Amino acid sequence: MATSLDELLHEAEIAHGHLCSGQVLGVRMAMLALNRLGIDDPRRRHNSDGSLNPDRKRLVTFVEIDRCSTDAIGVVTGCRIGKRALKLRDFGKMAATFIDLNAHLDSGDYKGLRIVALESSKNRARELYPDLEKNAQQMKAYRELPDEDLFRTEWVRVPLPLSEFPGYKGARVACARCGEGVNFDRFVERDSQRLCLACADTESLYYKPL
Repeated sequence: MATSLDELLHEAEIAHGHLCSGQVLGVRMAMLALNRLGIDDPRRRHNSDGSLNPDRKRLVTFVEIDRCSTDAIGVVTGCRIGKRALKLRDFGKMAATFIDLNAHLDSGDYKGLRIVALESSKNRARELYPDLEKNAQQMKAYRELPDEDLFRTEWVRVPLPLSEFPGYKGARVACARCGEGVNFDRFVERDSQRLCLACADTESLYYKPL
């Protein structure tokens, strides 16, 4: 993509509030994904001739950790939770899957590139810069190491129903029990009633009423 690593790191620092090794990994990971997917700049709204950029809504990204790298990935890709293009599956892994919506396979599946940060990259950072403290080692090394020393990549298929797409306009229903509105088919039908996920499984609630 046209924007340089240093420029993207600066944008990531502004968005996140500070620059750290996780931010560097996230930026590098997203840059690698865009390069492998053949997506030049998904953030640009218009091309130089004034036409709409076809790559702007081509990407959906699943991130597997709620740490610094996730903010960096959002900066580089333009994917946002509020746009339904950034999706968190918190496995606690420094990994993400970048899905090309132009690469439809079959049965609602799409081709994506899953990228995992290698644990061995921390050892490489120590070897390269033994006199620096841990974060400084990693920040410097992660800028310089080749992609193959930082990441493992694999092509994957990802089920992506229309209700998961950015811009999807699904029916909004009211939960039969609590009356709260529910978007994007996030309900279950039980005894001919539509229940929100919270009412359908109160044991899984992340909150408890006082």
